[in-house]
Amino acid sequence: MGAIMIQGTASSAGKSLLVAGLCRLGVRRGLSVSPFKPQNMSNNAAACPDGGEIGRAQALQARAAGVIPHPDLNPILIKPQSDRTAQLVVNGTPYGLLRPGDYLTDRGGLLDLVITSFDKLKANHDLVVVEGAGSPAETNLRSRDIANMGFARRAGVPVFLVGDIDRGGVIASLVGTHTVLEKADVALIKGFIINKFRGDPSIFDSAVSLIEERTGWPCRGIVPWIAQAGHLPSEDAVSFPEAVESSSSEPDSVPRLRIAVPLLSRISNHDDLDPLMAEDGVECVMVRPGRPIPRRVDLILLLGTKSTIGDLDFCREQGWDHDIIAHARSGGHVFGICGGMQMLGCSVEDPAGVDGPVRQVPGLGLLNIRTVMGETKIVRESSGICTVSGEEVHGYEIHNGRSSGPDLVRPLLHLASGPDGGQSPDGRIGGVQVHGLFANDRYRRAWLTRLGAQSDQYLEYETRVEAALDELASALEEAIDVEALFQEALEPTVRP
Repeated sequence: MGAIMIQGTASSAGKSLLVAGLCRLGVRRGLSVSPFKPQNMSNNAAACPDGGEIGRAQALQARAAGVIPHPDLNPILIKPQSDRTAQLVVNGTPYGLLRPGDYLTDRGGLLDLVITSFDKLKANHDLVVVEGAGSPAETNLRSRDIANMGFARRAGVPVFLVGDIDRGGVIASLVGTHTVLEKADVALIKGFIINKFRGDPSIFDSAVSLIEERTGWPCRGIVPWIAQAGHLPSEDAVSFPEAVESSSSEPDSVPRLRIAVPLLSRISNHDDLDPLMAEDGVECVMVRPGRPIPRRVDLILLLGTKSTIGDLDFCREQGWDHDIIAHARSGGHVFGICGGMQMLGCSVEDPAGVDGPVRQVPGLGLLNIRTVMGETKIVRESSGICTVSGEEVHGYEIHNGRSSGPDLVRPLLHLASGPDGGQSPDGRIGGVQVHGLFANDRYRRAWLTRLGAQSDQYLEYETRVEAALDELASALEEAIDVEALFQEALEPTVRP
């Protein structure tokens, strides 16, 4: 068959979920489908079963398509770890550290790698649904682009441009993109889609006509605001509201466990939180920079971070270190995942400069452990047993840190690879290296029960995600001219 590409007029236009929905629609039509993203910039990563890491959005898209996640789905992954550095991951493996200007010098070799991965997918699937990154209108990056029109032109892939009406200015963003693009790039765009529309789409008819007249692109659909999409993992932590309330229609009818989640500057794999947010008996309070951690919370949860040392500095800048320590001293619970657990220890050392400059810094001192950053990253799926509840767990690990110390003699998990995590003698402070634990329903229920929460015994998180993918696909089928999109994939393409 072939391939189509979804690009957006801006970041967060909804490209990732549209690609996931289109992948599921392709499967419904009996096609062998694969997602593909040439380049992603995200600290939300997934461990592939056979090794390597990719963006978690591509892992979700792979799930929608019914394929096993592997590095060819996202050959270039950039993971920011400070304001001026980022880790470059190529074909699932760390390649080096990027500094300003490094990545812009020569992307030709990386584009060759991208095309190699794309060709493999195209040879093995009926349809490849490609996701762009950011916006093709960033003309200052066009000469070195491998994520949007640079890839589309090289691969000869037809493009559909998505505009997010919820952000405002969607007419200008679509027409403006047409205005600044090179003519050869404009010719690759076969239509546009309006996303996140609220209300009666007929009131937008005149706007659609204007966009079509100014661009020459046909409108291929107006996608409504899809509430079920909120049940799917978000790619960016900025999408979190400041306080996520229970979905219960009677919020005071069920006592809720209040969990404070500081939004670290390099927060990663924050979808660990999604299963907890789905619980009616849990209230997650997102603590943004510049705000203190509320005193009246039951637990402080430190999620993963791409830069443990950098986010320890960030915590201290916000005064969160005092809030966390005071909460622990008053008998509160604190739990850390991966980098969050490392931050709870006595020290973090980076002798090889893996996490940034060569440094050794004190941790928060709530767990008697020390962490040393290793030059080799551990990336793997993990399965085992919770030592407290006896429940089976499955998750994944992505970390450079190796932790040791007395509190690890009380592990929280027994994995196939050995014991994992640790806790204080009274059990109020704890942490693990494994992501994805809360998606295990029986483990999550037992964990919440120990904290005094009333867990939803009927919530099956993975089933909920599958249902949301199906509902997303059905909504897209009603809103988009899917046949027109898939027909473009049938058209022969010629590479320059």
